[in-house]
Amino acid sequence: MCRLVAYLGKPLPLKRLILEPPHSLLVQSYAPREMTAGLLNGDGFGLGWYDRRLRPQPFTYKNILPIWNDLNLPGLCEYITADCCLGYVRSATPGLAVDYSNCQPFVQNHLSAIHNGRVEHFRSTLYRPLRQQLTDEDYLNIQGLTDSEHLFAWILHHYKLTGDLAQALYDAFISLLDLVPDLDVTFNFILSDGQRLIASRLAHGGSAPSLYYLQGHPDYPGVVIASEPLFTDARWVRCPEGGVVVVTEHLQVQEWHPPAGAAVSV
Repeated sequence: MCRLVAYLGKPLPLKRLILEPPHSLLVQSYAPREMTAGLLNGDGFGLGWYDRRLRPQPFTYKNILPIWNDLNLPGLCEYITADCCLGYVRSATPGLAVDYSNCQPFVQNHLSAIHNGRVEHFRSTLYRPLRQQLTDEDYLNIQGLTDSEHLFAWILHHYKLTGDLAQALYDAFISLLDLVPDLDVTFNFILSDGQRLIASRLAHGGSAPSLYYLQGHPDYPGVVIASEPLFTDARWVRCPEGGVVVVTEHLQVQEWHPPAGAAVSV
């Protein structure tokens, strides 16, 4: 399992999320508290941030070193200030290479994504049936071998059908079970278009990984989403299992639910 963090709000230096808090993303790389698989997140990391004055696409910084070994990171995190950013530390699925093509965030045009979870026996269960459903464009945009990147391509496939990121995130999850009904999958995603955050806490065949959000904190003038709280504060809210959370461009947190009659398999 990996650990995730995202922020939307008034501009903050990245160090306020990645390095400085008592249980920052850096600390969660070597001392996670709520991981249910694995012990460390030392198989690389990635950052994504938006500056829409320059371009709609996000900027990224990735490394296959453990986050605690990157000597450039403190300076970058002090220098870079953003109103929308994503960060992740990786615990690689056994058998998958630790290389840049497998490192998140994944980006397609103005959308970015980070994923905490896995598809059990991905290569033998979902790899071929999912790829057969993709358009040529989505197929060719896959650079690595991870289940995470394939799931992002699957979400983009549904986004083209719905035009709604929250709906696409939910539909992508449900449709996985149509392709492989007995699939064991954990599906914690955070997506962004630079103006919103859309996060899911979904699973089939077990419990979804931990995910929280924070709003109303004076030191974080916006909304933070994280796999684990970055510090002790009663304002942290556990994201609903089996649901999707949307942070709007007006910094409202909405718990998105599927249409009446639909049900999430958990």
